[in-house]
Amino acid sequence: MQLTEALTFDSLRKASIVAGAPAIQREVRWVHVIDTPDPAAWVRPGMLLLSTGYAWPREEADLVALLRALEARGIAAIALAVPQFFTHFPTCMREEADRIGLPLIEIPWEIPFAQIAEELLQALVVQQYHQIQQSEVIHRALTSAAVEAESLQDIADALGRLIDRAVTIEDMEGSLLAAHRAPQIEDTVRLRTLEDGRTPSDYEHFLELGGYAGQLAAAYGPVRIPSAPDMGATGRVICPIRLKHETVGRIWIIEGARPLSELDLRAAEQAAFIAALHILHQRELETREARVGYAFLDSLLDGTFAHTPQTFERARLLGFDPSASYHVGLFQLHVELPLSAEAFQRRERLATRLRQRLARVGGPALLSLNGDQIPFLLPQGAPGEQIWAELAADDVSLTISRVRQGVAGIQQSYRDIQSLIPLIGAGSFVPAERLLLPRVLGGDQAAQADFLDELLGPLEQARSGQTLIATLVEFANHGFHLAQAAQALFIHPKTLRYRLERIAEISHLDLNDSDTRFRIQLAAQLLRLRPH
Repeated sequence: MQLTEALTFDSLRKASIVAGAPAIQREVRWVHVIDTPDPAAWVRPGMLLLSTGYAWPREEADLVALLRALEARGIAAIALAVPQFFTHFPTCMREEADRIGLPLIEIPWEIPFAQIAEELLQALVVQQYHQIQQSEVIHRALTSAAVEAESLQDIADALGRLIDRAVTIEDMEGSLLAAHRAPQIEDTVRLRTLEDGRTPSDYEHFLELGGYAGQLAAAYGPVRIPSAPDMGATGRVICPIRLKHETVGRIWIIEGARPLSELDLRAAEQAAFIAALHILHQRELETREARVGYAFLDSLLDGTFAHTPQTFERARLLGFDPSASYHVGLFQLHVELPLSAEAFQRRERLATRLRQRLARVGGPALLSLNGDQIPFLLPQGAPGEQIWAELAADDVSLTISRVRQGVAGIQQSYRDIQSLIPLIGAGSFVPAERLLLPRVLGGDQAAQADFLDELLGPLEQARSGQTLIATLVEFANHGFHLAQAAQALFIHPKTLRYRLERIAEISHLDLNDSDTRFRIQLAAQLLRLRPH
């Protein structure tokens, strides 16, 4: 029980706190009478020490030393019967108690210690009995959750209801996995977490600066985080979710003004254990499913895909449509090979998060693992920039290919991306189109074909497309001079102007833009070099 509760009992109603008042929320676990010359040797944490002061020293320095020794042993408070041997607590003891935060209580001499001890011990026994009962309730509820929970959300809800607190479960990157709401105690940081789906970066910075991130990395049990009023964060308890020596997530509990009891903390630890079992089970299921997906995507990318009815049926079961158009994406971990244990775990976490994001955008969660690379398929129109925004890191890069259709198109896209790997730096997101021009200038024939298709493809598909392309090339060859190009084409300038307007409309090219003109001139040179 808390010291404040103990002071409400009949035997202590006339007691008065004379020092260390701010610490009266301390837990009292036992009460004992000690009147020996060296009481510090007999006390234990959480004890309310009752004394007449008979055997205490009388020198100020010795009294202060006694107080410090008792505080070092973790006692809850000191209650002195007055005024027999001491009229009051000496001033030196009160001043030291205020400094170190140790409550000092004066009790009228006529109140028997036996009455105080009987009342408190009786209450403590009753409280312990209730705790055992509550512990059994918690154990049954969380055991039931372990058996019946279908998701981390079920575990968060079970814990939140048991301890009546706001609870979140987050992965090691701070992304929100589950949340149990308790609006009456949710603070600004929690609301931002719920809104953004991850721990705010400024709060993560607060944990780093305060040294709490290091504590959390090494912790196997709950860690208390103090409030941070400047950013609207009340106190928290964070409980790591561990699998062997790997921390796979954390349970965050808003503590607020009412501290979590020891029973609450045990419940949090048990919930973390259950969450670890759930994550382990999910990993096993995902690994089995992923292996099938890995093998399928590998066959697509390396050219061993068999064009049989059975293979296409399997493709459809995995969510792949052979007639649809896809980008090929590639996450590259810029780490040394072979992968260290830490880098391996980093790759696995990145793959798990990527699989979740792919499922969220509605496409097939098809990816593979190959050393320091994670290739994957992204449906046409899916937001590659958003995936990068959510998964970006300083030691990772992401490249997205041009969109292509069918198995052959996917294989070509993968070859294109592999050729770009040496050009991509860590911490970069690069759509393949951005590096197309350097490859064209470097003599890459596949890139040159892509460049011409990107620039002139819409014109080729239009009516009289070859005439329009020839007009555009001649316009470029004559320095985009209208009269000279019209003369070379043996047409009237108005006719040329009409054709150019059609070209701009079909191709969505701004023919007055200097960059566009450079690309058209480059295309004209490439067409000139093509064998006829």
